[in-house]
Amino acid sequence: MAVSVNDAMQTLVFRAARSQNRWLPRGVPDTLLAELYDLLRWGPTSMNCAPLRVLFLRTPEARRRLVPALAPANVDKVTGAPVVAVIAYDTAFHQQLPKLFPHRPEAGAMFERDDSLRESTAFRNGTLQGAYLMIAARMLGLDCGPMSGFNADLVNQEFFAGTTLKVNFLCGLGYGDPAALFPRHPRLSFDDACTLL
Repeated sequence: MAVSVNDAMQTLVFRAARSQNRWLPRGVPDTLLAELYDLLRWGPTSMNCAPLRVLFLRTPEARRRLVPALAPANVDKVTGAPVVAVIAYDTAFHQQLPKLFPHRPEAGAMFERDDSLRESTAFRNGTLQGAYLMIAARMLGLDCGPMSGFNADLVNQEFFAGTTLKVNFLCGLGYGDPAALFPRHPRLSFDDACTLL
């Protein structure tokens, strides 16, 4: 059942929330990261495939392992963040479908046979879940700093070698420093972005 949230919550999650560039020296407890995942996991994915996998880099040492893969503009954003979530997707997500899509336990076979379908499904739905992560984080009082300026091959070699996981994007999590925000940029209007047929 869909329930409309109030205007204050809409503003918190969308209108007032900003992509963060610098962080306050305030930690994020592991219990809050667990609460974050417990909320985002309910967002819909096709066939309930849920390919998202998240690596939470909580220590300075773990975050420094990302530095060789980063665009220069992202180094301080990563090393200064309390937590960096490496948003990844599992290209073997279909192996979980007997559990996640039990009314059609054989559904994974079509992904086993088609590499292109498996990759596109994992990436598309993993991206959806990455967006759910940011929305859930904002609902729980965290700020987000999503980043795409990095070498994916280097990140995969450093963190996911020998696995079926691939990085999608990075997202700093914590409590942003409002003094480091850029002015709010415009967005496209409904008429610019949408068509009614």
